[in-house]
Amino acid sequence: MIQSDTPLKAARDSRVAFVTCAELPDLDPDDRPAYDALVRRGVAVDMVSWDADVDWAGYGLAVLRSPWDYVARRDEFVAWAATVPGLANPADVVAWNTDKRYLRELAAGGAPVVATTWLEPADTWSPPSTGEYVVKPAVSAGSRDTGRYLLGDAEHRRLAAAHAARLGAAGRLTMVQPYLSAVDTVGEAALVFLNGPDGLTFSHSIRKGAMLTGPDLGGDELYKEEKISARTATAAELAVAARVLDLVPGGPDRLLYARVDLIPDADGSPLLVELELTEPSLFFPYADGAAERFADAVVGRLG
Repeated sequence: MIQSDTPLKAARDSRVAFVTCAELPDLDPDDRPAYDALVRRGVAVDMVSWDADVDWAGYGLAVLRSPWDYVARRDEFVAWAATVPGLANPADVVAWNTDKRYLRELAAGGAPVVATTWLEPADTWSPPSTGEYVVKPAVSAGSRDTGRYLLGDAEHRRLAAAHAARLGAAGRLTMVQPYLSAVDTVGEAALVFLNGPDGLTFSHSIRKGAMLTGPDLGGDELYKEEKISARTATAAELAVAARVLDLVPGGPDRLLYARVDLIPDADGSPLLVELELTEPSLFFPYADGAAERFADAVVGRLG
């Protein structure tokens, strides 16, 4: 007698994993509204560390939410992602997006990306004597290992060079970017997109206040606290975001979610700072209906 696997499939298709990490194993407050919206739809949601010993095939969808300790173990994380059926976002996107070299590809495709100097681990960098700059690694999350330097100050120049050297000595590709001073006044805009019946669609936007207050001295905090408020996206920001998303390998409609982070340049035009496709906060508490839209997107993928 052949037994149907329909009950097993039904059970799997009503289970979702919110992928976390061992250091932050519980539900992140940012995700609480989405969790509640899914439970109201009859979906069971488990918080599961990405490196836990679980049967990922037992979930209809594994949604990357807060696996923020992957930075020091990126190769392992990318290899793990490739083994997980129903991963959102897809494993090849994770591999592409967890190394900020993707910004070079987006810039080559015509996206307005903040100017970046790339330092290979063996490179020696002599900071300029003027200007304000950010130094950070190409593989990072939560603004870890990221510093802000006023290079007209001799001590800041020393610290900036030491920061780049420290990253290089660890074998990490380093990024040097001009500090965009508009973040201190208008802030950084984060535009959130969620998948729906018409593909990846704009959902909501928030403002993040300036997070970098000075040099990085090699601390080990998992992420920096953010100051968040709701806002309305501008037409110029939406146009840049659409341009960026169109350049995602494989197209944007494969994505369950996306976040496009923008800061104005000196002329007020939006510049791409980061395209967050792996583990971004999606700021559900700051926009009416956002959690419901996300839950609908998840249920659509389960179907």
